[in-house]
Amino acid sequence: MTTASAAPRQAVLPRLAARTTGRSRWVRPAVAVLLLATAALYFWNLSASGYANDFYAMAVQAGTKNWEALFFASLDPGNVITVDKPPAAMWLMALSGRVFGFSSWSMLAPNALCGVGSVGLLYLTVRRTNGPAAGLLAGSVLALTPVAAVMFKFNNPDALLVLLMTLGAWCTVRALEKAGTWWLVLAGVAIGFGFITKMLQAFLVLPAFVLVYLVAAPTGLGKRVLQVLAAGLAVVVSAGWYVAVVALWPASSRPYIGGSTGNSALELALGYNGLGRIFGGDGNRAGGGGGGGMFGGATGITRMFGESIGSEISWLLPAALIALVAGLWFTRFAPRTDPRRAGLLLWGGWTVVTAVVFSYMSGTIHPYYTVGLAPGIGGLVGIGAVELWRGRHNFTARIALALMLAVTGVWNFILLDRVPSWQPWLRYLILLLTAIVTLGLLFGADRVRRAGVVLGVSALITGMLGTTAYAVVTAARPHIGSIPASGPAQAAEAGGFGGGFGGGQADSQVVALLKNTTTKWAAATSGSQSAAGLALGSDKAVMAIGGFNGGDPAPTLAQFQQYVADRQITYYVSGGTGGFGDRGGSISSWVEQNFTATTVGTTTMYDLTQPLIAQ
Repeated sequence: MTTASAAPRQAVLPRLAARTTGRSRWVRPAVAVLLLATAALYFWNLSASGYANDFYAMAVQAGTKNWEALFFASLDPGNVITVDKPPAAMWLMALSGRVFGFSSWSMLAPNALCGVGSVGLLYLTVRRTNGPAAGLLAGSVLALTPVAAVMFKFNNPDALLVLLMTLGAWCTVRALEKAGTWWLVLAGVAIGFGFITKMLQAFLVLPAFVLVYLVAAPTGLGKRVLQVLAAGLAVVVSAGWYVAVVALWPASSRPYIGGSTGNSALELALGYNGLGRIFGGDGNRAGGGGGGGMFGGATGITRMFGESIGSEISWLLPAALIALVAGLWFTRFAPRTDPRRAGLLLWGGWTVVTAVVFSYMSGTIHPYYTVGLAPGIGGLVGIGAVELWRGRHNFTARIALALMLAVTGVWNFILLDRVPSWQPWLRYLILLLTAIVTLGLLFGADRVRRAGVVLGVSALITGMLGTTAYAVVTAARPHIGSIPASGPAQAAEAGGFGGGFGGGQADSQVVALLKNTTTKWAAATSGSQSAAGLALGSDKAVMAIGGFNGGDPAPTLAQFQQYVADRQITYYVSGGTGGFGDRGGSISSWVEQNFTATTVGTTTMYDLTQPLIAQ
C-alpha cells in the first residue's frame, strides 16, 4: 500500500508492485526454514497425546478395518452409527493407518502435514499479492498461533478444514490474476470438500472469496458474476455428492448418520452441525448467551478476547484489524484490480465474517474452532506490517505501524497475566520491548544509519514473542479429550479445558476379556466415551449405542435384540454414557432384566452369549 500524496501516488504504485513480486536470493532459503520449523513444531513429540480425541480415533480405527466404515466414518467396523461429522478428515487419517498401521503417530501425522501445507499455501497466496516478505510473516503467524499448535497435532477435523479453506484462497488469488474461470472453480471445489470435512464452517470464507473476485478480477462485471456462479455450482457439486450418496444408499444397509434426527446427512448439515450451532437447539449445548456459555463464553463482540477464547487466537487479532483499516485507507485510490487491496479484502473478509459469526453463535462453540481464523489474521498481519514498514517515512503509516505494535504488546501482557504463575517475567519483557520499539518507530529511529534493520527486527520479535512462547509451550504438552486448549497446563486447568469428554482408560481386566472374543462386536455400551476406550484398548469392534451422546436411535432395541439372538455381541458393558448422559435406556434396561450381571474389576458386565434369564 502506498502512503504518498494523491499526486505522486500513481507513480509509486507500479514501483511498489514491482518490488513485491520480485524474486530475491534469500526467499527460497527463508521459505525452507519456515516450512522446516513448522514441521518440527507440529511433529515434535507428536504421539505424546496418544489417541487424542478417542471419539474420532475410534472411527479412524474402524476405517482401517472396514472400507464401508471408512467411507461413512463409522464408529465401529460393524457400521452401526457414524461420528457426528462428515467423513473427509477420517478418510485421511484412516488411509494413513491402512498404509502405516493404526497408531497414534499414523493418525496424527496427516494433521501435522495439513498444518505444514496450510502454512505453505498461506505464504504462496500472500506472496502473489504482496510479496515474499509479507507471505513469510503471514505463514509465521499461522504456524505460531497457539490454537494452531493444538489442532495441527490433534485428530479433530479442523486441520484438514483449514488446509482446504487456505487452498480455496490460493485458487481465488490465482483466478484474480487473469480472471481464470477454472481457478475459481477449483476454489469452489476446495470449499466443497471443506464441507465434507466440517460442513457449514467451511462456508464462512465464501463471502470473502466472492467479494474479492467481484471487486478485483480484471474482467467485466457480467463475466465476473457468471464466474462466481460457476464456482458456486462447483461448491454445490463437490459438497453435495456425498450428501446425495448417503440419501440414495438404502438406510438398512448403511450406518445411521450420527447427530441427525432423521438419519440424514443433509439434516445433520443444516441442523445439529449448521443452524443449531448458530442459533442453538437441535442437540447443541448453549455456546453463549447473556450469562456466558458452557464452552465459548458470553455471546458478543468481545467473545474472541474473553477468558475462554482469547488465548487461543487473539494475540494478533487487534493488530490484524488495525492493519485492515489502515490498508483499506491507504489503497482507497488504487485501481479496482490492485492486488494489494485484493489481499486485504480477501483476508479481511475472511477474518471479519468468521469472527462475527463465532462471536454471536448461540449454540455449541468450542474455543478450538477459532483455528479457522488463523489464516485470515496471518494474512492481514503479514500484509499490514510489511506494507506499513515500507511506507514508514509517511507519518500516518508510521503511526499505524506503531499502533499495531503497541496494542499487540499491551494485549499480550493482558493475556499472559491471565496465567500469572507461568513465566511471569515474559509479560514484563514484552511490555518493556514494546515501549522501546514503539517509541523508536514514532521518533524515526530507523533513519539513523543501520538502525532501520535493528528496529525492524526488534519490532518483529516483540510483536511475535507472546504468541510464539504460548505456541511452543502448547506444542510441548499432550492434549487429550474432545476440548483441547492451548497454553501451559495450568492455563487449561484454569479455563476448564484441555480435556473434556473422552480420553479415559478402560479397565485392563475388561480389555483382556474383549481381546479374547471372536464375535462381530466384542462388546456394546452406551455412548462413545466408554466404547472408544474399550475399542482402542482391545483393538476389537465395540458398539457405541446411541453414538456420541448416547441418545441417537441406533441401534433400535429390536435391532440390538436381533444382534444378540444372532450371537454377534459377546458382552454388554454397563455404565457407559454419552457426552451428556445416557438418553437411550431401553437397551440397558432390557439387558439388565434378561441377563446375569458379573463384576470385572470395577465394571459391571453382562455375557450376552449366555441363555436369557427365565422370566
